[in-house]
This record gives sequence, C-alpha cells and structure tokens, in this order.
Amino acid sequence: MSRPDPTSISSTPVLRTALIWGAVATVVVAVVGGGIGFAVAGADGAFSALAGAAIAAVFMLLTAVSILIANRWFGDALYVPIFFGIVLGGWLLKLVLFIVALLLLRGQPWIVPGVFFVSLVVSVVASLAIDGIAMLRSRAPYVDVKLPGEDAPDETASGR
Repeated sequence: MSRPDPTSISSTPVLRTALIWGAVATVVVAVVGGGIGFAVAGADGAFSALAGAAIAAVFMLLTAVSILIANRWFGDALYVPIFFGIVLGGWLLKLVLFIVALLLLRGQPWIVPGVFFVSLVVSVVASLAIDGIAMLRSRAPYVDVKLPGEDAPDETASGR
C-alpha cells in the first residue's frame, strides 16, 4: 500500500496560508511598531518593537512548521504518535525558548517594556486572527477520508 501524499491533508493549505499572512503581519507590526517605538522612545523603542514582533513570529512559525513536518508521516502506521510527538516537542521547544528569551531580555538597557509588550501582544493577536480567518476560509472538510472508489483500484474486479 502506498502512502498518501502529505499535501493532500486538509490542514496543509491552511497552515501555509497562515504562515504567509503571518509573515506579512509580522513585517507590518515590525515596521509600524518600530516607527511608533522610535517616536515614543527613540532607537531603543524601535528595537523593542522589533524584538516583540520577532519573538511572536518565531513562536507562530514553530507551531505551523512542526505540524507541517509531522504531516509528512501521514498514512504511516505510526502517524498519530509521530504527529503528537513532533507537535509536543515543538511546544516544549517554544516553552524553553520563551524562558530563554525572557532571561536574555530581562534587564537589557535597550528594552522599553511598554513598547516591547504592546508589539508582542499586537503580533500575537494578529497571528491568532490570521489563523482563524485562514481556517474559516479554507473550505476544509471535517475529516480526511476517501470514499469507496476514490483513488483506489476497482475492488469488484479482483473478487473482493
């Protein structure tokens, strides 16, 4: 039995769309937030806004990429444990990266906390909105199934 094509999974186009629009939103937040941060607190404000947008982008990217990578095993007998292992590993990596980022950025003289926080929150809210819109517009089926006779050899000819 051949493995199904991982690109045929209904979540793949949704995740790709979310990644593309998430990248656009990150650039917009970085540019607008950087400009506002510069106007409010100078270069430190601009760098704080860029740091907030970058951290949100990394976390958005890790979730979508981990699911896309896990979908490569679609059709394998061990697909479910592989999928959840990869996605859980991605979440654990995000937790570790979040703690490391907080420890590295804590007390940095160039971080303007208010600008950093607003940039991070706006980036996360934009990412969530994009994920929701991408899912609502995806026209994805509720389940990934093949109906009898779809992409399968004629079983009646073989006597089954």
